[in-house]
Amino acid sequence: MQKPRSQKCCSFKMSSGWGGLPGVNHLGGLILDTSASTLSPDPDNLLGRRIQHTWREKGNVTKWKGTVLERLAVNSSLYMVKYDGFDCVYGIELFKDSRVSNLQVLAEKVGGNLSELVGRAVEHLFEKEDGEKNEWRGMVLSRAPIMTHWYYITYEKDPVLYMYQLWDDYKDGDLRVLPESADRKPGEEPESLVGKQVEYVTDNGLKRTGLVIYQVPAKPTVYYIKYDDDVHIHVYDLVKTT
Repeated sequence: MQKPRSQKCCSFKMSSGWGGLPGVNHLGGLILDTSASTLSPDPDNLLGRRIQHTWREKGNVTKWKGTVLERLAVNSSLYMVKYDGFDCVYGIELFKDSRVSNLQVLAEKVGGNLSELVGRAVEHLFEKEDGEKNEWRGMVLSRAPIMTHWYYITYEKDPVLYMYQLWDDYKDGDLRVLPESADRKPGEEPESLVGKQVEYVTDNGLKRTGLVIYQVPAKPTVYYIKYDDDVHIHVYDLVKTT
């Protein structure tokens, strides 16, 4: 399987000169389809909808199209969005972020499909443009909402939230499921941290604050975190890191 690693998002580094959504250095090919049938955006009726909008930052204007996956209970203005052509899942306040404009809902349907990889550690094989193969170790977190033939996954090398159609890779031999580990005793459920404020200090001493937005049911020690200064969704095992 060959995946465009040039379109893979960065993890902890914050860019000071974003030309578009953070973590993406080139944005070609994402053009709004102005001929598409559109609907008026309703904050309470966006789940599963295909959307398009303009993103304006530091004088640069780019255009984005994607699918709204979730609206988060801990912050009802925050939506999780999968944009076409990119593997990361973004956390965007679609109706409050001043960088978002011309938000439109497209009259397009989103498909659906399968589950068995959830909660499993995997090795995911990617082929670079020169033919060299790289193995990325990660964890399958859940099936994605709405686009249910896709899976949420995160990687040890890059702990942000990604989406892939993993069954295709599994059938092609590019995804290997690792043996289960017994690192948690049966019936042992940690107290939920969802809704808690968190603080993180980077290697260069920069302090970041954020919110725990989701607990992974298949791995209750694993959480999604949305930092105030970043639209990426970060993924941590908070038992192993505390």
